[in-house]
Amino acid sequence: MLRALILIVLPVLLLTADVRAETGTLYVKAGRLVDVIDGRMRDDQVIVVSGDKITAVGPAKDIAIPAGATLIDLSDKTVLPGLIDMHDHLTGDHRFHGYSALEISIPRETLYGVLNARKTLTAGFTTVRNVGAGGYSDVALRNAINDGEIDGPRMRVSGPSLGITGGHCDNNLLPREFDERAEGVADGPWAVRAKVRETIKYGADVIKFCATGGVLSKGDSVGGQQYTLEEMQALVDEAHMHGRKVAAHAHGPEGIRTAIIAGVDSIEHASLIDDEGIRLAKANGTFLVMDVYNDTFILEHGASVGMLPESLEKERMIGQLQRDNFRKAFKAGVRMAFGSDGGVYPHGDNGKQFHYMVEYGMTPMQAIQAATLHAAELIGWPDTVGAIAPGRFADIIAIDGNPLDEVELLEDVAFVMKGGKVFKQDY
Repeated sequence: MLRALILIVLPVLLLTADVRAETGTLYVKAGRLVDVIDGRMRDDQVIVVSGDKITAVGPAKDIAIPAGATLIDLSDKTVLPGLIDMHDHLTGDHRFHGYSALEISIPRETLYGVLNARKTLTAGFTTVRNVGAGGYSDVALRNAINDGEIDGPRMRVSGPSLGITGGHCDNNLLPREFDERAEGVADGPWAVRAKVRETIKYGADVIKFCATGGVLSKGDSVGGQQYTLEEMQALVDEAHMHGRKVAAHAHGPEGIRTAIIAGVDSIEHASLIDDEGIRLAKANGTFLVMDVYNDTFILEHGASVGMLPESLEKERMIGQLQRDNFRKAFKAGVRMAFGSDGGVYPHGDNGKQFHYMVEYGMTPMQAIQAATLHAAELIGWPDTVGAIAPGRFADIIAIDGNPLDEVELLEDVAFVMKGGKVFKQDY
């Protein structure tokens, strides 16, 4: 296994080293550029990159490219800001669900993260929020990426997801004699506060908790509320006191409403959100992060990758309702950010969600903005990622064709730059 891993990783490291040897200012010619700030397509643009930042953007006629300058010519492509996925599990693997997941150790989980981080980056997602990982494996992954030891997207990470005993964020697969308890379990307001402090101590950038049951857990109701209002308020208060945003996994309407009242920054999934939940989300500026692609993968492939029969039944119950409620919430004006639940489906397929976002109510530009401008706001980096503009990181991708005519083109990214370094040039 070690020899195979070396054979996979070594060529990647050598390629990255060659690219990173480039220094100074470089110029990117864009045939078309998606301006997510103004919501329009701009033709024949030049982007100036110095170090890891963008220093200028404008029409080619206004920006002179010096003789001998380093030039990346994307004149026949559409250029976009690097995409952002606000709900990912990079250390998870779509092949292991239910009882088969019990055999995956924390070291193995971390190794999956190394492979999945590069798959996600080369799919055009230069930033992700990782919401739930065992053993702080996502913290280790983030740190290794930040230190330049491995390739991957920018990350904000949660470490273990918090939840009640026996809830979606616990491990309910083993009988009593194993005394198994997930590391994020905490019951009661003060225990919850202590668990928030613990996850922050060990490196969490964001706090993720389960406000309701879920699809891929055993023995709980997918929509049933988990945690009381008092517990949620304590959790959110503690997290915000330490400068961390809070993401609440929530499918059922009662749990969604309670989490919004408690002050969470985002509701993940939001499958069964009702009119009052939509009203509260809009009034409080709460983001919805709705994973409207993976229903297709779960129902088509879930049984073959070990998903429990009860999980498949839960998905049949809520999948289409989630998509219908996505349309309803977006039409009502609720703020929405792109989040795909990577790890439920194969990493690198994140872009398949754009099709469903457009099918259920967004224009292609709005779907792209959800994965760039709006996601940057939710993740807490509104001025550094999410757009091609001076002062932001040089996170740039390119595709063939026009995604405003065919958003599915975002499933096949030809060029990826993160922080001024090229990680993919497939053309």
